[in-house]
Amino acid sequence: MAQRLTYRRRLSYNTKSNRTRVVKTPGGRLTWLYEKKPGTAPKCGDCGVALPGVPALRPTEYARISRRQKTVNRAYGGSRCANCVRDRIVRAFLIEEQKIVKKVIKAQAKNAKPVKAPKAKSSKPKAK
Repeated sequence: MAQRLTYRRRLSYNTKSNRTRVVKTPGGRLTWLYEKKPGTAPKCGDCGVALPGVPALRPTEYARISRRQKTVNRAYGGSRCANCVRDRIVRAFLIEEQKIVKKVIKAQAKNAKPVKAPKAKSSKPKAK
């Protein structure tokens, strides 16, 4: 007959935080081994894709790893994916270019306007 097992912790329900598997100890008896929950990979804030180069860990485990393992050496590294960073840089560049073009067009329009000559006053007196 199979050996009966009881949980080793006080939580007696089959919840996500109480996942277990059966292992055989070196002494030959069966016991529960509590499994850790899998970590979720950090995702890009713009498009939601998992960030490559950053490990998927539990929140407390991020505190134990060094900074270089948590980020990517790039602008917005560890926060945005490379494609979204590229889009942001291109968009910012095009907006700045558009501002410059608008300023140049405004300056050209100001220089191209003909200056109106003041009207000559008529010598006739106005009738009242």
